[in-house]
Amino acid sequence: MKLKLVRHLWGVDGTQGYDHYLQPWREAGYEALEVSIRYVHDRAVFLQFLKESGFQWVPQIYSRDFVPGGTIREHLDSLQQQIDECLDHRPLFFNAHSGSDAWSLAEAEDFYGAVLEMERKIGVPIAHETHRLRYFGNPWTTRPILERYPTLMLTCDFSHWVCVAERLLPDCGEIIQLAAQHCQHVHARVGFEEGPQVSDPRAPEWAQHLAVHEGWWDQIWKSQERRGMVMSTLTPEFGPAPYLQLLPFTREPVANLADICDWMARRQSRRFSTEVKSSAC
Repeated sequence: MKLKLVRHLWGVDGTQGYDHYLQPWREAGYEALEVSIRYVHDRAVFLQFLKESGFQWVPQIYSRDFVPGGTIREHLDSLQQQIDECLDHRPLFFNAHSGSDAWSLAEAEDFYGAVLEMERKIGVPIAHETHRLRYFGNPWTTRPILERYPTLMLTCDFSHWVCVAERLLPDCGEIIQLAAQHCQHVHARVGFEEGPQVSDPRAPEWAQHLAVHEGWWDQIWKSQERRGMVMSTLTPEFGPAPYLQLLPFTREPVANLADICDWMARRQSRRFSTEVKSSAC
């Protein structure tokens, strides 16, 4: 199994195109980009950059965008419309913010059953992110859907669960393991009890939080190997303000966002190589 690093475009200024990012992204080891086609500055420029650079693409799709609530049909139609905008451009897979945290279990079962049928028809994997505002925004609502639908895939961003639960999930080992067994894609961001993103994962005060998250990613990689996956994908999805904390009054960021993302990408690439080699012995 190999690791493919993915660079998100959240907070990346695309007003002058993307050519000037190409060298640093390649030097950091990225092979794909993750972004919604609706959130790039110029679709034509972005798609041409994909074609010329050779980067693969993970489109982000958002059921009913970021409007809370909504019916099952509204969420399904929204996903289908966004998927249709991307299919001609050979997506690697889709990362979906899907469903509503206000739904009942029965509504969620109907929705995710329909999305699995949608996925079968388009022939491209859909990974559903464990994200706040969404049905998979906490461990306890996620579990019964994963048990109901063994083939449903996740994008595991456990930083959201840490924030929602206000703890490093010491009581959720079984659910974490179940999520790992369904994981298609990893968002390697470190959360803490009061927020989805630590100020700087390189700082010693966040060493415990980093270690706990890395332990979860190790579980995912081991599960992916057991499932016979030939490629694991990872996005170091640290984001701009308000995820990235700012100093009061000056509003200066407390750390350099690109540096954090690249540091995490390189660190997990090294760890993955060591983890995979040790498990193969």
